Amino acid sequence: MRAHLLRAVLGIVVAVGISFVFTQQLVDFLAVPVGGLKELKAIEVTESVAVFMKVALLGGLAIALPYVAFELWLFAAPGLRPRERWFGLIGIPLAAVFFISGMAFTYYVLLPNALPFLLNFLGIEAQLRPQSYFDFVTGLMFWIGIAFEFPLVIYVLTAMGLVRPQPLLRNWRIAVVIIAVAAAAITPTVDPVNMGLVMLPMTLLYFISIALSYMAYSARNKPAEEPAAEEGPV
Repeated sequence: MRAHLLRAVLGIVVAVGISFVFTQQLVDFLAVPVGGLKELKAIEVTESVAVFMKVALLGGLAIALPYVAFELWLFAAPGLRPRERWFGLIGIPLAAVFFISGMAFTYYVLLPNALPFLLNFLGIEAQLRPQSYFDFVTGLMFWIGIAFEFPLVIYVLTAMGLVRPQPLLRNWRIAVVIIAVAAAAITPTVDPVNMGLVMLPMTLLYFISIALSYMAYSARNKPAEEPAAEEGPV
């Protein structure tokens, strides 16, 4: 485990180094929703440096995610059956796709709706600082990106035999309440509209997870059911 964690950390370091090359472009891109970098005013000497490092770290984590997942799979693979190893391996590139999809949802759907409300609340025009703005944006993108991983995680865990779909469906009401609490914590505003923008896709992702869990559960149990069906008439 120590060796896999060390390689995963080294992978993240290398990915952050790669991200440094494109960080300026990422910073420019993330500042577009507020009109570009010219709208941000730094009041501390090192504030811009801290912003650069934070964006580079987020970019590096996104790049390194498949490799980190692969190291975790290598650690778990010896204790898994061939089918379970196969499903775990397939889930690695999909993890990056789901994570980036969550960040894209935040950037293209949530931010354009949340920022106008926040920046003009009570009629008070906000003067944005780079550190507060990028802390807000990167934190929101990271946590919603993590939330988008849920269907994939449930599918892989079900395929491995660690999760069953029946409890997920039976406890959907409790799950919706938990999602509402999580959406309230993640949502940067206090209004129900933006909370709903977070809660709706998270709820939809939960029910998608249940459907994927049933698919994985059926596929997992099918080979075991077929021999029993053949032995019956005999």
